[in-house]
Amino acid sequence: MSSAARPVHFEIQADDLDRARAFYTEVFGWEFQDWSGPDFTYLGITTGEEGTPGINGGLLPRPGGSPAMDQPINAYVVTMSCDDFDAYAERILAHGGEVALPKQALMGMAWQGYFKDTEGNIFGLHQPDPNAA
Repeated sequence: MSSAARPVHFEIQADDLDRARAFYTEVFGWEFQDWSGPDFTYLGITTGEEGTPGINGGLLPRPGGSPAMDQPINAYVVTMSCDDFDAYAERILAHGGEVALPKQALMGMAWQGYFKDTEGNIFGLHQPDPNAA
């Protein structure tokens, strides 16, 4: 192999696409484009400006049942970087999200916590902070 493989796209599954789209638009300001075909529904997600750190993704209908409340994670977890953990946490909760694991200090590096979106998917929130303790 000539180079390392890097993540370039993510996908979020949802029971209610409109509810999930509203959540991610209101909390993170993401933009959505309809990339659906004749036999499938798929919304492309743009998470930020081209040339800035991060990746874009997609939103699609969940093909099976929703995850159970206490079910362990059985997928990759996407973590969003932010400049104000507490402000984003407030927005997440105001738009129907829930705390999965509370905010904690990654000593000398960052603040990290995990939330559930309106569809029960877990995602991380990460605020770089060399003074985190």
